[in-house]
Amino acid sequence: MTQPRRTPEEETDGRRLKGERRRRAIIDAALRVVAREGVGAVSHRNIAREAGVPPASIAYYFDGIDDLLVAGLLEGCEGLIEQLDVLRERVNERTDWPRAIAENLAGLLRDHRERTLGEYELYLLAARRPALRPAARRWIEAASGYVNDGRGGDEPVVRSLFAAIDGILMQGLIADEPPTADDLEPMLRFLVQPVDYLHDRGYLS
Repeated sequence: MTQPRRTPEEETDGRRLKGERRRRAIIDAALRVVAREGVGAVSHRNIAREAGVPPASIAYYFDGIDDLLVAGLLEGCEGLIEQLDVLRERVNERTDWPRAIAENLAGLLRDHRERTLGEYELYLLAARRPALRPAARRWIEAASGYVNDGRGGDEPVVRSLFAAIDGILMQGLIADEPPTADDLEPMLRFLVQPVDYLHDRGYLS
């Protein structure tokens, strides 16, 4: 049976979709290599082998290794925003947030440990590589906007909350056994006290 010919627009869309899949595969491969072997193992050859693509593909989609690492950090930020959207749909009461966040963090440490480790390796690398710093700060800015619904607030309190969450994740990554949601929930209930503080001052609804 003869297949209908694709229109030029369909062919363009197909190439764009294929290109986006390959680009994402390269980013995912970079995060796996970083998590498994460290940032020092990131090279065009290693990433291409991990992603199953020709080495020339890396240079086609990214200007250099730093550009690829920035893309990995931004990809992690977008994933965080998607998770926050899901959590916001699930949470009906303000008091439900600690459990919801605890379950989310436990999942990052248990089910997505490799990716979380890779992202945090890049996050810490930003201390040495200025090119990575805007992307590393992006997740804090995005997450802070969810706490105060983008309306401002007491910035030191909000930043302290997310600094503590960073610490929880890093401690969870070096633990022999990843913490469960039950382990994390009491910590989160303590940490959201600053959010209650913001609520009482009229910053949150």
